[in-house]
Amino acid sequence: MLTVSQKLRKGVFLLPSLITTLGFFCGFYALIAVFKGHYYNAAWAIILAGFLDFLDGKVARLTNTTSKFGMEYDSLSDLMSFGIAPAFLAYSWVLQPYGRVGWMAAFLYAICGALRLARFNTQSETGVVGNRFIGLPIPAAAGFIASMVIMANDLLAIDKLHPIILVMAVYILAFLMVSNFKYISAKKFEFGKRKPFGILVFMVLGIYIIAVLPELMLFLIAFVYAASGPFTWGRARLKEKSRLKHAAAPHEKA
Repeated sequence: MLTVSQKLRKGVFLLPSLITTLGFFCGFYALIAVFKGHYYNAAWAIILAGFLDFLDGKVARLTNTTSKFGMEYDSLSDLMSFGIAPAFLAYSWVLQPYGRVGWMAAFLYAICGALRLARFNTQSETGVVGNRFIGLPIPAAAGFIASMVIMANDLLAIDKLHPIILVMAVYILAFLMVSNFKYISAKKFEFGKRKPFGILVFMVLGIYIIAVLPELMLFLIAFVYAASGPFTWGRARLKEKSRLKHAAAPHEKA
């Protein structure tokens, strides 16, 4: 059986690694853009990094080129693009004037993102339990922050959101990332297999809507996905209480 060092000497899979490198570049560019005060450009770089993160995993699975090296490299790229870059974006965009409260909120987001990635890597080979993520995926959290910047600039025509809104968003996102709420995963969705025609129509319609109103739809998608975890948990709790209530009803009558 080959050791890790022997496998690395044999080589790495280029295509998924190159896509991961592009995602890493987007995260690094987002940092540079933030330092220059180009928050809008930084937000779009984070959105592009999210697309590349989705793409590299799909390419690796479709081409059967998954590897331990690829998973570790992808996690490092994710920490840059979806942990550090969004934290700096939120801090520099709105939170910087508020001193310790601002940078501690940004730090909390970054550290919770790192913890989320560490847990993701230890859950299983795919980081998914069943067909669900445990905790809000860090690319979704980063996309939420980036979409707020895009919406504020393009839709609301304002430079910055109110700091209380962003502080609350950052704290909630940090909590959701390390929570036990379950989120739908697309990792096991097989694009290479036959699917009902309606799925294709729905996907084309979704792409069309996003292309027409990206400044609104990106935020709505991020918001609905982030809220889906607590909503699913709450609904399951209500169903369980209702089931227990109905199960106890016959005994009470007796």
